[in-house]
Amino acid sequence: MPADRTDYVCRNCARVVPRPMGKCPQCGEFNSFEAVTVQAPARTRRTAAAAAGAASVPQRLSEIAGDLEARLPLAMNEFARVLGGGIVPGSVVLIGGDPGIGKSTLMLQVAGDLAHSLPVLYVSGEESARQIKMRALRLENGTAVHAENLLLMTETALENILAQIESSGARVVVIDSIQTTHCSDVESAAGSITQVRECAARLTALAKRSAAAIFLVGHVNKEGTLAGPRVLEHMVDTVLYLEGDRHHVYRLLRSVKNRFGPTSELGVFEMRGAGMVEVANPSEAFLAERLQSAPGSAIAVPLEGTRPLLVEVQALASPTAFGNPRRTANGVDFNRLLLVTAVLTRRLGLRLADQDVFVNVVGGMTIEEPAADLAMAVAIASSVRDLPVAADVALVGEVGLSGELRAVSQLDTRLREAAKLGFKRAVVPRVLVQTEPFPAGITVIQAPSVGDALRIVLPAG
Repeated sequence: MPADRTDYVCRNCARVVPRPMGKCPQCGEFNSFEAVTVQAPARTRRTAAAAAGAASVPQRLSEIAGDLEARLPLAMNEFARVLGGGIVPGSVVLIGGDPGIGKSTLMLQVAGDLAHSLPVLYVSGEESARQIKMRALRLENGTAVHAENLLLMTETALENILAQIESSGARVVVIDSIQTTHCSDVESAAGSITQVRECAARLTALAKRSAAAIFLVGHVNKEGTLAGPRVLEHMVDTVLYLEGDRHHVYRLLRSVKNRFGPTSELGVFEMRGAGMVEVANPSEAFLAERLQSAPGSAIAVPLEGTRPLLVEVQALASPTAFGNPRRTANGVDFNRLLLVTAVLTRRLGLRLADQDVFVNVVGGMTIEEPAADLAMAVAIASSVRDLPVAADVALVGEVGLSGELRAVSQLDTRLREAAKLGFKRAVVPRVLVQTEPFPAGITVIQAPSVGDALRIVLPAG
């Protein structure tokens, strides 16, 4: 009879090797290999059959019932936006985030809202029932507590969880968290690669079989990625990340994978004593505390999924006391900051070799697209020259190495958002082909280069 064997799997990239290694040859991570017991073929077949249930038979695609609009509605519009319009029955959603960022709070609120119309099962392996009740009492004045269809269960054994999901008839299930769940058929500790993968596989099989939507709460490691194998992200239908600075009140819910909707969508919440509160107009919230006459401040219009946001980009240039000036980026890509400072120094003659440059995006936002390059460059130049940027100007554009401004996608959408918030002018890259007029209420100024943009917004410099 074949015996079980032990492989070693990288926690970062899921590379499998027959013996432990100090450094992963695929991703370069050190001390990332974890022992995984591979079951013998006969035992594996028996376990897989038990998890999958009855064998599947082929069906004609035209005869399969399915409605594109058959989603479970959500009272939280921001959460529904990220999911693509609502919860798809039978889907598996993985939500990750830093400890204390608000994952459990958000999921308890969602469970409480849904439980007013359909049965919901909330399974916790990290908190006691009394602790969850205490948190539920303060969330929106305890509305979750009064939901008659909200069932609470504190359990870590996967077999018991699966049995209760089927017996309770729950339409939505929350597992908090997948790292605390363990399967008795797997001989390894809870949270290991083998346990996480096996538990997720069985929960996914149950979701597809019973049409119950399952939310898996996952921890993240120090690099900010979900703990466990990357194959876990491939097994689920949707992957969400709850982000935000713990020193700020805003929380950002991002979708990085979604089989039923657009990716890179963004939902904005504000953490309060009563729980997560939706921010209907994030741009207005991010600009609420802006000092309009302060040098080193510029307004960028990045695009998060299908939503344009207006955020304040702040820069501070200060004489350095050391030989090598510092470059500090908070909320923007560090390499983009280096590129912008190099262009300002080389193409525009701005003296930055003896200046420490600090760039910050207000509100804890993280801008990943290069459309905020122009706002970053203008903010740095404004700080160096000690000249404020006009308060009614929005800036959009990617900076090239030659100092040119390159076009960005969905410019009209960004301009409409800026006009809606009262901005009168917008500096944008030169539009080569214009198929329709710019939005009304805002004057669009086209600038071919960074130097031209600076002469427009900082004419006295």
